[in-house]
Formats: sequence, structure tokens, C-alpha cells
Amino acid sequence: MKIGYRFRVGLQMLAAIMVSVAASPALATDPPEWSAPVKPFRIAGDIYYVGTKGLAAYLIVTTQGAVLLDGTLAENAALVERNIQSLGVPLHHVRLLISDHAHDDHVGALAQIKRATGARFLASAGDRWALEHGLPRGDTNYGVRRFPPVRVDGIVRDGQVIRLGGTMLTAHLTPGHTPGCTSWSMTIRDGGRPRRVLFLCSITVAGNTLVGNRAYPGIVRDYRATFAKLAAMRADILLTSHPEMADVLDREARREAGKADAFIDPTALSALVAESRAAFETALAGQNQEGAPVR
Repeated sequence: MKIGYRFRVGLQMLAAIMVSVAASPALATDPPEWSAPVKPFRIAGDIYYVGTKGLAAYLIVTTQGAVLLDGTLAENAALVERNIQSLGVPLHHVRLLISDHAHDDHVGALAQIKRATGARFLASAGDRWALEHGLPRGDTNYGVRRFPPVRVDGIVRDGQVIRLGGTMLTAHLTPGHTPGCTSWSMTIRDGGRPRRVLFLCSITVAGNTLVGNRAYPGIVRDYRATFAKLAAMRADILLTSHPEMADVLDREARREAGKADAFIDPTALSALVAESRAAFETALAGQNQEGAPVR
């Protein structure tokens, strides 16, 4: 898999969007792919893709209901709800909502979906304030992108396991992109074999201020700790909130074309972490050279 190429394409797209927002915040700057419908599909085990072409949302079906990870943009709420229902899962069967980080393009729809499903919403302490105020924490070069506030019903800690219907998801705090960025892991059986799945929170810089970030002064320390933590982790299936970062839709196309194990790639996580760490250090060096005060 050409993870480096896919990562650079995704990173360039995100950078272009953030620059556009900074130049004209009042304009609709989101790429059309972020709201373009995609037919829901099964990834592996009981994990399903229910997001859009450019923004992921994952449904994990259990014997006692379902877990929804992320909701994409606020305007996509009805689309995500239809995708869930098209899989034969009634909305009231969604029992838990979780997220990876408090940015509008990933949690914007969760307030409406929470009302529609009656599900409990679990999130990290680091992102709780942002989620409940609809206001991301941290200085950026693209201004403020608000989203509908969503009440957090329970806090998850690093290493905490949440259970539903025999399914177990483990929270891994991986801050940097946001103060409460949370990755999630689980083990499934697919093709008779156990597979380690990681839903990776974003590890890109994507417009974050790294030098002199008054709202998030520990951002550099957190990024570096997260890269070290992820470098020690292993995953057979890597899933990301921006699907192009892990070739999610391309892998589905390859599976449809006959490659049954298209989602299995034990090298994807380490490759993406290495690319992201290098990009982070380059961005940090660039911001230091611009002469911003170090804090």
C-alpha cells in the first residue's frame, strides 16, 4: 500500500481546506466529498462504514445494540441515520455514541443523532468542554469552526474498556490533534481468525498552532507522546476518520474486485505514524523559524 502517497494527498487536501477557511470563514469551504453519500458497507466482523465519501463514521453492531463512532458534519446527520437504518439497524438500537476528537467535521452530527437514538455519549475528559460547548480548544491558523454542542454522559479514561453485548472497545488517549483525541481498539474474528482493529484519532497537524499555542500550551509534548505510544501499538486493520488516510474506500473497492483480505495490513499503522511524525517535526521547525514565541 502506498501509504505515503495517500497520506500526503490527504494532508494536502486538509491544508487547502484550512487555508480557505482562514481566508474567508464565512464561505462554505468544505469539499463536496465530505457530504457525498456512500453506500454503507461491512468492513470486517460486525464493523460497518456509515459515513460519507470524505468523512468516516463507523457502526459496530452487537447482540445488545450498536455503537456509533463519529457522526461527521452536522448537515450529514440525516444521511448517517439513513445509512444506519439501511443496514437493518433501527435508530433506537444505537445504544452508545463515541468519538475520536472534538472537531466539527467528526462530531457535528452527534447532537442530532443523540436525540434521534437516545444513546449515551462517552468521551474523554480532554475533549469534554469542547464537545459540550461546540467550540474546539486550541489555537489554529484557520479560525474557529463551531458545531452543535453535545452533552457527554460519561468520561472514558486511558485504557478503559467499554462493553456492549459481549463486544469490547478499549480507549487509548492520543492527544495532540485535540487535547482529548481518543483512539479506539477492538479484536474481532474475521474469516475465523482474530484481527486487531484500531480506529485511529487524527495525528496530523492540519492547521494547529504548535509554537505559542496559548489555548493548548502542551500540544507539542502531547503530539510527541502520542507518536511514541502509537509506534508501540499493532493493528491488523487500520481505520481513520478521514477515510483516505487509511485507504478505507479504496480497500473496499479492491475487496469488491475480489481481494478478500483488502482491509488486512499490519504495516499500515506504523507507516502512517512514521509519516505523521515526520510531517509534525517539519511543521514544528517551520513554525519555530517564523519566530513565534516558544511557550
